[in-house]
Amino acid sequence: MKSTILTFVFALVFVQMGIAQQSSEEQNLIKLSKDKWQWMADKDVDKLANLFDDKSKFLHMSGTWKKAEELEIIKTGSIWYKEAKVHDTAVEVSGNTAIVWSRITLVANVRGNDVTTEFTVTEVFQKQDKDWKLLALSFSSVRDTHQIKH
Repeated sequence: MKSTILTFVFALVFVQMGIAQQSSEEQNLIKLSKDKWQWMADKDVDKLANLFDDKSKFLHMSGTWKKAEELEIIKTGSIWYKEAKVHDTAVEVSGNTAIVWSRITLVANVRGNDVTTEFTVTEVFQKQDKDWKLLALSFSSVRDTHQIKH
């Protein structure tokens, strides 16, 4: 009887450790996503270049482009991501791939015009060695009542 209880307690501890670890990984991805928005606002293309995978793609309302063009757009300010107000985030991790969905209000300057737009942003990350790299980012225009299902 004691060995059964002891086995149950150990199993429970290991399950909780696994949940905490996954939770920690999800929290790291949420932080990385939020950091990315700040780097975009700051036009910090060096940090972004390190985050973006060399084959990454970016889907915007006006087109799709690759890493080099996205970095150039940020550097020159043709799109200046002034502020991303993150309202809700959900993360799914599967092996070395993670998807981060964020509902945001984006305040940006696009070709000289200030705009505020509600988006759900989908980011696909891949763990490469010990670092997460962004493979894809897409903006979906949504109503401000849109909710991300967890």
